[in-house]
Amino acid sequence: NLFYEMRFDEKGKPISGFILDNDPYNKSKILITGKNFGCGSSREHAPWALLDFGIRVIISESFADIFYNNCFKNGMLPIILPRDQVEQLMKDADAGYTLDVNLQEETITRNDGSKYTFSVDSFRKNCLLKGLDDIGITLQFKDDIEKFETNLQNYFFNKK
Repeated sequence: NLFYEMRFDEKGKPISGFILDNDPYNKSKILITGKNFGCGSSREHAPWALLDFGIRVIISESFADIFYNNCFKNGMLPIILPRDQVEQLMKDADAGYTLDVNLQEETITRNDGSKYTFSVDSFRKNCLLKGLDDIGITLQFKDDIEKFETNLQNYFFNKK
């Protein structure tokens, strides 16, 4: 149901002209948006819909807080840039240019070779680079958890 109200009419028929329904945008991995993106999206369904579409990076000047956090939890990179840079990237997209987003270096390289920098919290960056979600983070401590559980059982069942 990604942007359903913008893509389909009340009878479920496609509305012509929605940018993500047209080549090459229908294969986009990067979404460049207006400010406060994700406002009203308090559930994980919004990032899921974007992921199902193929979006991996969202660039905006601001995000709704819950949406922003849910992006990271679902392996998506939300990037905050100043308005003028977002507007320039939108113009680049309209011109058919491509972008290269490098999370490791925290850079966006434009078609002309110029770069914009962004910052990501180091913990979140590490999780994205390693493909870790909440369960994956926990499983990194599997041996310690198993040791704790064994010690706990021994404590309760071997008490005299």
